[in-house]
Amino acid sequence: MKSKEVAEFITQWLRAYSEQSGQHGFIIGISGGVDSAVTSTLCALTGKKVILLSMPIRQTEAEYTRAKNHINDLKLRFENVSSYEIDLTSTFTSFEEKMPFSLEENHLSMANARARLRMTTLYAVGQANGCLVAGTGNKIEDFGIGFFTKYGDGGVDLNPIADLTKTDVWAVAREIGVIQEIIDAKPTDGLWADGRSDEDQIGASYPELEWAMAFSGDETNLSEREKEVLVIYRKLHRANRHKMQEIPVCAIPKDLLS
Repeated sequence: MKSKEVAEFITQWLRAYSEQSGQHGFIIGISGGVDSAVTSTLCALTGKKVILLSMPIRQTEAEYTRAKNHINDLKLRFENVSSYEIDLTSTFTSFEEKMPFSLEENHLSMANARARLRMTTLYAVGQANGCLVAGTGNKIEDFGIGFFTKYGDGGVDLNPIADLTKTDVWAVAREIGVIQEIIDAKPTDGLWADGRSDEDQIGASYPELEWAMAFSGDETNLSEREKEVLVIYRKLHRANRHKMQEIPVCAIPKDLLS
């Protein structure tokens, strides 16, 4: 991949989209991961207004520190970048207390609620500042296994890196100067207090998933691990297809509406 040319192409696309939208710039939630770091840096390179939002909810110290270090680095490099930190832990705790079900038995429901609370915050701050919410999902997450929260981190105005695999994202990160500690960190969605990685949750690495997404042909000569990865990929793709398709609409026959 031509990392420099790809970064320049995305930057130009972002700049043009911002100007056509009539908005002032972009707002991005910063997690401490490489996807949000690359997205925010590309947005900063447009010269448009960029707001970085840190929204910790019982974050691990490592996630929080990486996010803070990236924000500080980008603000030093770009005059058009500003930031806010909005600690949502107490808000999320209040939300938990209102839930009519066992929190212990519904961990995934509450993990997704964290992402949806952050989405609401991004849109509130973004609208107040005339900024588009920039998504941070990569190709594997958004179109391969649906590894995102519907109406959470999937609720955005545009997504500049959704046509890049995770390997591509890492290559662009190195090209545009993302800090090394973020490039080296294990990918995580930041929705769990124990800091579990994406690979821990999925059962396969991003390079393995990229292989599975591109695979077609005879499976008879595959290794046992390759067969296992294909099963993981296909299972998640089927289960999360609803996230990757348009919302179903019940089309009423015209004769019933007349």
